[in-house]
Amino acid sequence: MTTQTGQPGGTPPEGAPSTPPKTSNWAAPVARLEVGTIPTNALNLNVAGRRLAGPVQGFGQLWQKTYRVALKDADVTPEAVIRTWKEHFGEFWPKGNRFYGPLTSLEPGEVAVLNLAMPGGMTLSTGVLVIYADDESFAFMTPEGHQFAAWITFSSYRDDPAAVIQVQALMRASDPLYELSMPIVGHRMEDRFWVATLQALAARFGDPGATVDMQRVCVDRRRQWRYAGNIRENAAIRTTLYRLTHPRAWFRREGTG
Repeated sequence: MTTQTGQPGGTPPEGAPSTPPKTSNWAAPVARLEVGTIPTNALNLNVAGRRLAGPVQGFGQLWQKTYRVALKDADVTPEAVIRTWKEHFGEFWPKGNRFYGPLTSLEPGEVAVLNLAMPGGMTLSTGVLVIYADDESFAFMTPEGHQFAAWITFSSYRDDPAAVIQVQALMRASDPLYELSMPIVGHRMEDRFWVATLQALAARFGDPGATVDMQRVCVDRRRQWRYAGNIRENAAIRTTLYRLTHPRAWFRREGTG
């Protein structure tokens, strides 16, 4: 499977294999997210008790963004790529960003806490739910308050002779404030993040000079004003207020994962 974007328990979208995947590959529907044990140095806000919010529930213009790299100088199978990616997911992220997820591998239904580096030295605390996982792909869905209301799919497939690694996101800015930031910093930050991630993953497989191809398509230019109220759950605002009102958080040292 090369791309997979959909909601847990729902009908697989266009591009999914003709044979439906095993039920166990999909996360069970959840009303609200629950967070398991995470390191004490992780900033855990805006995840526990939140509902999921995919592109349907977002405010801004709808974008499909694809980042793809071919491992031309590496002899590796798509299955090996995905296995390593799931087992060491946060290790490939750019410096300053933290992924607090399972210790072994990503499985459907698991929740991860994210601490993301933002402009001005700020940290955004948010999370994701693993909604799908198999041997060649896995997918996340975002909670309320995340900067994007999104489905994000991570996959690998064979394009002879190379294995190709791909990140594909179907996303809207969650609320009007995030939407305002998209043309200024939002798109550029997102692009740099996934390009750096794929370059680090390619380097792990012995192809440090691999070039990442990017594609950005605006699927729907309309803004969904009925979801403007999502700003009440804005994780950036809530994280900033937490930092300002909790002096002990000023001296918090982030993990080095």
